Amino acid sequence: MCGLAGVFRDPAGGRSELEQLAGRMADQLVHRGPDDRGVWCDEQAGIALGFRRLSIIDLSENGHQPMRSASGRFTAVFNGEIYNYVELGRELSDSGARFRGHSDTEVMLAAFERWGVEAAIRRFIGMFAIAVWDHDSRCLHLVRDRLGIKPLFVLAQPGLIAFGSELKALFVVPGFDRELDARALGEYLRYLYVPAPRTIFRNVTKLLPGHILTIRDPRAPLPESVPYWSVERVVHSSGAEASSLSVEEAVLEGERLLQDAVRLRMRADVPVGAFLSGGIDSSTVVALMQACSPRPVKTYTIGFDDGEYDEAPRAARVAEHLGTDHTEILLTAQAALDLVPQMADTFDEPFADPSQIPTYLVCRESRRAVTVALSGDGGDEIFGGYNRYIAGQHLLRRAARVPSGVRRLVAAGVTAVSPDRWDQIYGALAPVLPRRARQRLAGEKLHKIGFLLRQSGVPGMYRSLLSAWQDPAAVADVGEADGVAERILAEGNGLSLLDRMMLCDQLSYLPDDLLAKVDRASMAVSLEVRLPLLDHRVVEFSWRAPRELKVRNGEGKWLLRRVLDRYVPRELVERPKMGFSVPIDRWLRGELRGWAEDLLAADELRRSGLLRPEPIRQTWERFQAGKTRDGLRLWAVLMFQAWHRRWIG
Repeated sequence: MCGLAGVFRDPAGGRSELEQLAGRMADQLVHRGPDDRGVWCDEQAGIALGFRRLSIIDLSENGHQPMRSASGRFTAVFNGEIYNYVELGRELSDSGARFRGHSDTEVMLAAFERWGVEAAIRRFIGMFAIAVWDHDSRCLHLVRDRLGIKPLFVLAQPGLIAFGSELKALFVVPGFDRELDARALGEYLRYLYVPAPRTIFRNVTKLLPGHILTIRDPRAPLPESVPYWSVERVVHSSGAEASSLSVEEAVLEGERLLQDAVRLRMRADVPVGAFLSGGIDSSTVVALMQACSPRPVKTYTIGFDDGEYDEAPRAARVAEHLGTDHTEILLTAQAALDLVPQMADTFDEPFADPSQIPTYLVCRESRRAVTVALSGDGGDEIFGGYNRYIAGQHLLRRAARVPSGVRRLVAAGVTAVSPDRWDQIYGALAPVLPRRARQRLAGEKLHKIGFLLRQSGVPGMYRSLLSAWQDPAAVADVGEADGVAERILAEGNGLSLLDRMMLCDQLSYLPDDLLAKVDRASMAVSLEVRLPLLDHRVVEFSWRAPRELKVRNGEGKWLLRRVLDRYVPRELVERPKMGFSVPIDRWLRGELRGWAEDLLAADELRRSGLLRPEPIRQTWERFQAGKTRDGLRLWAVLMFQAWHRRWIG
């Protein structure tokens, strides 16, 4: 796990200038790789690669990057891990390859020489962003892993292509244009992140997951990237196989794949631990780790001083049952306040998922004892765990059949009652409701339904469920969203509504919110986080297995639960879904209020030239008066303001 950067430009200019630029870019990423630094350049070709290393596998000099292949054809920098490097190395050795050390980077380069770049990548099990220069064909290949676990940003300027693991690596490129993309800002205010391939800057793109970008001439327009793997292709090709497995066969196959995914991700030459929330996903990962570990696995969880959000007691009970070496970390409002100023440095593109704070904290604290941590992230998206999958698909279908005028009347009635009042009503009814009907934050969810009912069709309704600001154009000078979610939901292509909802999340929310959050928070403290539930073989299996094994009888992640049943008593993990949420409303009315007031002053809101102060100030004042629960919307504005002050202002 490391940080890479590089530049490919018109060969004019000296070697020293090229090396220094690649070095400065890499040095912006020292937090991603504090253990080693490397720079390589080919002056005649105009290519330079920079690298910062976090040593995980083969801690010796034999793992130094940039690294050149044995024949000299390829030179590469590589961020991530190829987990099946041992098996690939053995196969390559049988074909005559010889290795100086035992790093996965050396195996990767040997695979490129033996099979070619794209064919080799198809054989990799892992997470990776790769920049590889082919000396024979004089071209640069940029590669991103299938699910988008590792990031790769690309800047295109006249006569120059630059790239890096984070945006901040590009900021030192001479002439870097920091003009903002107004459409990207609109998507950010709606979704709390900027969906790929856009970034907040007009001249920078994110390489899409599962894509290869091949550049032969830096003076030509940036070519289109090409997919070598696509979850859309997986979805559409899996239909013929979806009914071929029985329930028992599917559970056994799922367990086998998960066991192997966990086993491979425990390979390291440094200490390994895990995050444990006590939920289905992390408990499954930790249970499988502990089953193949000769000693107690080190586990970490975040606790809150607000019982409504605190999962720590559940996690402690699961840890005790499994026999892990468990650490609980308390996140108070004051600790959050102390961390907030760091968020704009850590997330160098506007990012407003509030769970960024506990994610950063659990990464920082676990890094004191381990260098690698396994996480259960991805289980909801892959196995159907979100409430919007379970109840949302029924709600959307039924709502779409109701005349729009009636929907708007119902929406007006729902939103006329405050979320707090709905919580009081729901609290009085909760004792007589079935367990599955019990929900946290009922008032907030009812207001979401109210906004949903105002939409004209299913795509708009689902987008409403995902939106912080329902109408970003009301608070900023932005364009309308036109991303992958809109396309998938509108096209249909014969998929069920549940499949379309899950596919949307796997293509956008998963890489651009959840995985971006984990990558930036973990790498800010030089921790490698591995995600066994996002092994591409597990993802392919999840689409190949019968659909009813995801959501069954109103229960999400049904198959994953049956795997976990073999290791943990059901009563330890069964509870209403919480998610990795934080008490953001309480914090913004309390300890974070002064910080927020400063950023939301009218003059500060005008500074970017894109935000409209009046509606934002009105939202803030109503929120402080206790009339709304708009903390998430305000958090989006605050994170943009903090980012703008740090990187633009």
